[in-house]
Amino acid sequence: MNDQSCFITLLTIEFIIPHAQSLKDKRREVRGLKDRIRSKFNASVAEVGFQNKWQRAVLAVCLVGSDRRQLESDTSRVRTLCEEATGIMVTAINQEWL
Repeated sequence: MNDQSCFITLLTIEFIIPHAQSLKDKRREVRGLKDRIRSKFNASVAEVGFQNKWQRAVLAVCLVGSDRRQLESDTSRVRTLCEEATGIMVTAINQEWL
């Protein structure tokens, strides 16, 4: 690569879905959150933990870009979106720069 910079950040978001009474309930909430993050931030999103637990989930959100400040802004907005989402309670958010 020439003078071009590439920044990658990974957010790991752990949350609880208190009202979920089945995996179907949980997956509906997780799918909705994943879709919102993907559409608003053009991010890669995957459920990476607690796939078979009714009320717990872990999402991995990866953002790639050439402007680190823009990525920092986007990760802050992803955090806010998750924390303000109805139906889920965020228990932990971790961020790594790769």
